[in-house]
Amino acid sequence: HYRHHWFPEKPFKGSGYRCIRINHRMDPIIGRAAGRVGLSLARLLQLLPRELTLWVDPFEVSYRIGDDGSICVLYEATKPPSSSYPGPLTCKNQMMLACSASPSKNYIVTVSS
Repeated sequence: HYRHHWFPEKPFKGSGYRCIRINHRMDPIIGRAAGRVGLSLARLLQLLPRELTLWVDPFEVSYRIGDDGSICVLYEATKPPSSSYPGPLTCKNQMMLACSASPSKNYIVTVSS
């Protein structure tokens, strides 16, 4: 899906295309992925929050639950030294600057019903 929108040398280029949203409706990408692993759309809607934003960027995957939630890092990888990371101010970066920052860590998110 990201083949023509993935630029490790410029991690934020194409970031709008890689933003996945659930806003009272299921994002088609998540719906297709759930179907491939045998999850029904009804079950998926029970498991995930009604409002979720997921940013999938080279070297980092982060998310926010709700419109006012904090942005949390789900996965972070080591960036190559020649990278221009963090790059320009993207929508996510602007929101993160407005929040009090803490050191990034890798997190595992679990959902139970």
